[in-house]
Amino acid sequence: MSKNAKFIGKNELHPRVWDKARGEAIFAADLFDERQLVLKALRAGRHHAEIVSIDCSAAEALPGVVRVFTAKDIPGRNTVGIINKDWPILAVDKIRSEADAVALVAAETEDAAEAALKAIKVEWKDLPAILDPEDALKEGAPLIHESGNILFKRPVKKGDVEAGFAASHHILEKEYETQMVDHCYIEPEAGIGYIDKDGLLTMEVSTQNTHYDQADIAAVLGIPEEQLRVIQAVTGGGFGGKLDISVQGVTGLASTPLRRPCRYLYSREESFLASGKRHPMKIKLKTGVDKNGKLLAVQARVVAAGGAYGPYGIAVVTRTAVHLTGPYECPNVDIEALEVYTNHPFCCAMRGFGTPQGAMAHESQLDLHAQALGLDPIEIRMRNALVDGSVQSTGQTIKGSAGLQKCLQEVRPYYEEALAWAREKPSLPTRKRGVGVGAMWYGCGNTAAKNPAGAHVAIDMDGGLTLFSGAADIGQGSTITLLQIAAEILGVAPARFKTVIADTKYTVNAGASSASRQTYVSGNAVHDAATKLAAALLERAADKLKVDKSELELKDGKAVLKANPETFMTFAQLGRSMHQLGLPMKMEGYFDPDTTPLDADGQGSPYGTYAFACQLVQLEVDVLTAEIDVRKVVAAHDVGRSINPANLVGQICGGVGMGLGYGIIEEFEPGKCESLKDYHICTATDLPEIVSILVEDTEPTGPFGAKGIGEPSLIPTAPAAINALE
Repeated sequence: MSKNAKFIGKNELHPRVWDKARGEAIFAADLFDERQLVLKALRAGRHHAEIVSIDCSAAEALPGVVRVFTAKDIPGRNTVGIINKDWPILAVDKIRSEADAVALVAAETEDAAEAALKAIKVEWKDLPAILDPEDALKEGAPLIHESGNILFKRPVKKGDVEAGFAASHHILEKEYETQMVDHCYIEPEAGIGYIDKDGLLTMEVSTQNTHYDQADIAAVLGIPEEQLRVIQAVTGGGFGGKLDISVQGVTGLASTPLRRPCRYLYSREESFLASGKRHPMKIKLKTGVDKNGKLLAVQARVVAAGGAYGPYGIAVVTRTAVHLTGPYECPNVDIEALEVYTNHPFCCAMRGFGTPQGAMAHESQLDLHAQALGLDPIEIRMRNALVDGSVQSTGQTIKGSAGLQKCLQEVRPYYEEALAWAREKPSLPTRKRGVGVGAMWYGCGNTAAKNPAGAHVAIDMDGGLTLFSGAADIGQGSTITLLQIAAEILGVAPARFKTVIADTKYTVNAGASSASRQTYVSGNAVHDAATKLAAALLERAADKLKVDKSELELKDGKAVLKANPETFMTFAQLGRSMHQLGLPMKMEGYFDPDTTPLDADGQGSPYGTYAFACQLVQLEVDVLTAEIDVRKVVAAHDVGRSINPANLVGQICGGVGMGLGYGIIEEFEPGKCESLKDYHICTATDLPEIVSILVEDTEPTGPFGAKGIGEPSLIPTAPAAINALE
């Protein structure tokens, strides 16, 4: 596709942009039915205990209380989890964290529900709590799960690491520790369940993956998947935290037998208590370089504290292990990453899936090597950067679209300017200035696993076009990106399409809106579907106009004869003709990246493509007050091909804000952070000047050459800030 594309590379507006701008969008938290019941869960409030008995009789006798549910009322499987299904909807005989739900109240009003929670009597037998993952690994430690305290181990081994260290000129061995943080999306978990007019159980929820919700909740309720419809409501952010089941299970559990709409809305306090968090990690990292700064050996041990359950833990520690070399080629690697249970709230997917934690370590360590060898941070990264043909840590050869060196080159002039700025005298004598650089790489899609998406593009008898996609848009703009892909192929402006998004009744599975995969994976599926529809339209027009289809093009809702634009057929004419002949009018597209599983040594091809980036941070620190003032961030990102530049810049700015929060001000402390007065995130006034640079190193397998940016946008920010502080 040439740079003269009509819709690709343009700043097209998202279909819902004006609804949101005017405050008219109906988010999951806004859903209301006058017949609805209020749902509330009784949380354990203790770290680890056996449930001796639960007495709900007093609660059920209260005015306005319709029913109280416990685990015995769950008709199907009582555990959920997108990968590891170890998390109960309602605790059976044991609780493993303060957040565990032991009973569910359905009541006419909020006050009645709250009164019922206080009336439920639970007899406990407290058990020893393990709050540090190192304690969980000790011999004889109490078991959090009967299977043991280690959920998963992921090794990545390549070459001979001891030989690599023996040949190294400079060796560093350090320990790094990252903190737990919260997703802190604007809209807490919310949703409503009801029986529709056709008797179908329907859920409208704040979610990142409707088809996963459908599969897991159908299993919980003991019903076939086709008897459950899940619709993604307009969602106020997710960042990975709305991949997991929250309100879905309990709304289904209550609305089915009660035959009334049932609504659950987390308070911010409940969201802080019960939602998943980013994994805190302890990383021991040993690296060796030659006298020119080239990496020769990387050895690491990672202990990730997964909390009480591990719905996504396997994916998180696998990503950490795969990415822990950084975006650099290293011939000798020995990495082991562990997911360990504790009695804290569970940790889950959060923007980066374990890569931000590893980046804090490998980017800090590479800067220390550069200092020891007298190299600047840009140069040592240039010398080590993965390029087309490089072999990364799992033995996969990088094939095209490896734009890290281009990103570094784009940042170089800003780095020189920043050094000059840093040498100037600060405004106050107690202030010092710092400049830091951080780089990253990120595999787009699920790790070493099947990762497909489907999509449909349809034409009707009036010539109208509809995009059907299961890809949940949580504010990242996937819908307009997919529309632009379809529009480019069919020659019709994105605004002329209708959309049906993330509704299991009408859309096929597109997988999760996570892992920076939707532009790449669903984008390819839409490309496939639109290409098939375009071919069908051209064939019909060619037959009617008695020309070869190569003589036609699709333009502005018509099939036009290139040599004579006055000769054409409209999409309405083509739609009616296809309908009369019984021809397919709805085309399905499909894409699954070319990956292979990882073997016992972590060798394989885990991703179809990788995103690369480099960011620079300029900041001032008041050495008297410890105040940190970030002045400027320069973010150069290899996006493959820019489908919607404004969307990409928005993702970069949002990612920088989240990355600065992670690197400088955010820490979730269980039991201490109960609301936004305790947990601080970056606001608009905290954000610095952000210079966004879109590097286009075209991905051969991407739709029009595109790949993802959702998570890459935050990963290098915190390491760059930490390096600036150092």
